[in-house]
Amino acid sequence: WFAHAAVGAAVAVPATLAWLVACCGGMRLLAAIPAPARLACTAAVGAGAAWAACLPLRMLGLDAGDPINVEAMVGAGALLGAVVYHWLELRVRATLPAATEAGLIELQSRVQPHFLFNTLNTAIALVRVDPSRAEEVLEDLSELFRAALGALEGDSTLGEEIRLARLYLAIEGMRFGKRLEVEWDVEDAVADARVPPLLLQPLVENAVRHGVEPNDEGGRLQIRARVRNGRAWLPVVNSVGAPGPAGHGIGLVSSRERLRLM
Repeated sequence: WFAHAAVGAAVAVPATLAWLVACCGGMRLLAAIPAPARLACTAAVGAGAAWAACLPLRMLGLDAGDPINVEAMVGAGALLGAVVYHWLELRVRATLPAATEAGLIELQSRVQPHFLFNTLNTAIALVRVDPSRAEEVLEDLSELFRAALGALEGDSTLGEEIRLARLYLAIEGMRFGKRLEVEWDVEDAVADARVPPLLLQPLVENAVRHGVEPNDEGGRLQIRARVRNGRAWLPVVNSVGAPGPAGHGIGLVSSRERLRLM
């Protein structure tokens, strides 16, 4: 019995380790193919790992008294590879919604105070510079506050995010006057794309803060929106002049991570 167990372990342990290493190393490749193809690949890796693990024993003649059934080993490796990988996928799928929702809430709670702080500073600056226009700005500002306070509730659309960005840039336009030049080029087809709330806002804020505010002559923003191959493309481009203070990177990091989680 001990001899049988030793031979079985000599095949199973290295085959299992080889399968785990191969599947972990190829995670990105596996994620890029459909589910049936993933199962087929993991089964093929299991079969190959089992076959490779049988070779040393046969070469050393350790199975002379009781020859290894290679076909059975390869079949068992393929079956176990597919079954274990499918179980791992089911386990990840069961925990993913809760983890994703928690991650989104945490990231959006970071953006919220950052966004509100910037808009408050804008309002204060406008009240000091031109009190007569402050009342006109407060309506747009209240709409932005409403969006920020509801940023943790579900997702948004790109059309809504573009509308809020226009409100924000209208307020900044009153503060900077001719120093801020904005060019919009938006296709209607992008309006229904689902995105995390306040996704565009940090990008627009960064463009104003780093591309316009530090420069006495102002700057230019270009915001485009296109549909290409079923995806929404939204580049935000700003002119670059005198270097300003470095930011903390919260807006860009959180936007990228919230998109990935969604």
